[in-house]
Amino acid sequence: MKALSLLLLVSLAALVESRRGNQELLVRSKRRWVLSTIELDEEDKGPFPKAISTMYNDKKAASGEEYRISGMGVDEEPKGVFTIDGDTGVVYAHKSVDREKYSLFEIHFDVVSKETGQTVDRELSFNVEVKDINDNPPVFVSKLTGDVDENAEEGEALIQLMVRDIDQKNSPNSTFTVSIVSQSPQEPRMELKQISGGLAHLTLKGCFNYDKAKKIEVIVQARDHGTPSLSSTAVITLNIVDRNSHLPTFREKKYQTEVLESITKDDILRIAVDDKDTPMTPGWRAKYFFIEGNEARNYKLETDPITNEGILSVIKGKDFETTSYTYLVVGVKNEEPLFVCKSKSPAGPPPSPDRVNVTVKVIDVNDPPFYDKASFDVYQKEEEEPGKVLLIPKVGDPDSDVSKIRHVLLEDPANWVTIDKKTGKITTTKKMDRESSFVNDDGIYKIVIGAIDTGEPPQTGTCTVLVHLGDINDNEPSLANKSVIMCANRVNKVMVPARDPDANPFSGPFTFSLESGDKALMERWKLDPSFGYEGGLVSQKALPLDNYSVSLVIQDQQNSMGRHTVQVVVCDCGDGVICLSRKPPSSSLGAAGIGPLLLGLFSLLLLLLLFKCQYGDKDFKHMPTEKDEGIQTLIKYNQEGGGSTSTGEPTLILTPTNNVAVTEALKMGNAQKALPMAQDTYIYNNATLTTVNSNMTSQGTHRQRDAFGSQRMQSAYSTWASNRMNSHKGGSSRYNRSVSLVSGHCITDFIDRRMGEIQHKEQPANQPHRYAYEGQGSRAESLDKLSLVDLGDDLMFLNDLGPKFKNLAGICHQTIKERNIQL
Repeated sequence: MKALSLLLLVSLAALVESRRGNQELLVRSKRRWVLSTIELDEEDKGPFPKAISTMYNDKKAASGEEYRISGMGVDEEPKGVFTIDGDTGVVYAHKSVDREKYSLFEIHFDVVSKETGQTVDRELSFNVEVKDINDNPPVFVSKLTGDVDENAEEGEALIQLMVRDIDQKNSPNSTFTVSIVSQSPQEPRMELKQISGGLAHLTLKGCFNYDKAKKIEVIVQARDHGTPSLSSTAVITLNIVDRNSHLPTFREKKYQTEVLESITKDDILRIAVDDKDTPMTPGWRAKYFFIEGNEARNYKLETDPITNEGILSVIKGKDFETTSYTYLVVGVKNEEPLFVCKSKSPAGPPPSPDRVNVTVKVIDVNDPPFYDKASFDVYQKEEEEPGKVLLIPKVGDPDSDVSKIRHVLLEDPANWVTIDKKTGKITTTKKMDRESSFVNDDGIYKIVIGAIDTGEPPQTGTCTVLVHLGDINDNEPSLANKSVIMCANRVNKVMVPARDPDANPFSGPFTFSLESGDKALMERWKLDPSFGYEGGLVSQKALPLDNYSVSLVIQDQQNSMGRHTVQVVVCDCGDGVICLSRKPPSSSLGAAGIGPLLLGLFSLLLLLLLFKCQYGDKDFKHMPTEKDEGIQTLIKYNQEGGGSTSTGEPTLILTPTNNVAVTEALKMGNAQKALPMAQDTYIYNNATLTTVNSNMTSQGTHRQRDAFGSQRMQSAYSTWASNRMNSHKGGSSRYNRSVSLVSGHCITDFIDRRMGEIQHKEQPANQPHRYAYEGQGSRAESLDKLSLVDLGDDLMFLNDLGPKFKNLAGICHQTIKERNIQL
């Protein structure tokens, strides 16, 4: 067993050692690149191509592989600068390079198979560095022209210079020095101070003088430290801006003028100055000021912006009685402070401004009188009796006799007072009402009085008298609004405001109450609240939409009482607070109006059927007609009183008939047998009349008629028709059937035609006569007790119009049925 175990261990060790040997055979060693330093001189002159380095790989086979390069300078911009020999690895440069454009080239190096073109080793990158030469001088890149103030301080930086050199940084080729080469003019002297970062400042030594030099030119130079050394120059131009280096001076040593006393006036004197600084600049513009003499501030000084002169004006009148001359001392300076060069002037205070004396003569004039106060306050109770003295003012005048001064009223809007011309005493002439529109809200009545002297010219002094009126309870409370709106659809309460022109305690708050003794008013309304500046009027029950008058009693704090009536409009406001307009009454027909209309149309239809039945188709088609004789109804529209009764109704041959008895009775003069008499009846004696059909057309009559006879008959018919309409007030069906289808025009035309025939037959003796007939009263009910509203929509009466109508309807219905007439 031990031998077997030992054998297995030896076998295992041999196996492990065998695997380890195989792994060592599979490991490949890396190739080794051999690179030399690659540098290229800037702006190299050649000759080209020029070998600059050799690339080598110790594992490269003798054949079958080659070197390749790519990248910047090869196949990227700038292209065509570098190439490589594929077999030897020599790198060549083909042109010169500007370092300021390309200071470093990054190139990729590969070994590829010639057969497959695949890379046989990993890619390697290397750089080609361009060595700098001093081929660029330093240049000035900042602004070389600038404006500088004349009052610039010594050592102050006037202009900043910036210089740049694009050669390699931190090398002698890019390091430079800036200096002044020359300047013109030589004074004041300029200095140059260089700062790191390519900056330099041009400074001043001394002071500028605008009067001597308005512009200075300085030539500066910048030189680098390279080999060979390069440099550049620039001309700096400084434009001097004039400042206040000169004080203004007065042209004259003294000035004088004059002015009237007690007046104000502009431009009484102009003072001129000279200034050597540039015109229209702050260093040239003058500022005038008072040194002495204007302690009372009677005068002011201004500067003319164009001429630079000083303008003297009077802003407060001078009193001649106080002084007749004024002596002023005026000084002048510039808007801009004076500049003094410290390097050229000894230490000490700056020069003083120039000054001049001005004399103003005050001329005496007539001074106006004056009251001892400009305003007087007088207290007076309103409504006092006239004749009360309000004020006796005191007046004075420095140069006139006070006893000769005349007093006048200048303002008395309500004409309530008068003034004594000599003493100025103000007296009331009327009662003064505090509630007048001439009194302001504070209860003050304003009066203006004047005092006029006798000087040349006369002068007037004024003062104001304020009359403070005390209030009394002389006004009763009243309604602020005489009508209010109550929106019945939302509220049952409205507020009624009151007012009183009196002041407290003679006005509100008020006490409201309803007029006592009116029981209906108390039942309908109540007040809640009843005290305050407005009362609440509440309806105690629902009110119809209407206007209501409510009597109110209003009392103020002193129980002064006023009785007034407020109109309450109860209406529907919808969603707003204003009454909506009521809809206009409808003009459509109701059932009461439609019923008679249908009845008339139905009667007309039956009448047409009657003619159809009687005359047949042939006669009906050729029935003679008359123009403008439509079927109408005689209606009395203006009847207001109760109608009288009627015992009968005349047919006047209006209904179609073939009754010979009627015709014969007319011929015999016995019209009473044919015509039932009404109150006013016309009887036709011995008249030859023919039968008339239902369309009121005479058959066989002549249209010739006498004018006189026609007029008489028309007048007679009009009287008959009027009496007939007034006498028939009943509502019987017989009356409707006999008259409703005949118009006044048809009846008139019919009577005229008949009278024409009578006149034509030379029967002037047979004229219609009017008889007075009282009658026994109508058996029909009076229409006075009826109204259209009572008829309602009940049309059942059409079903039974009487036995005569039924017989006629039966005959017509039979005829229609036999002839197959379609209605």
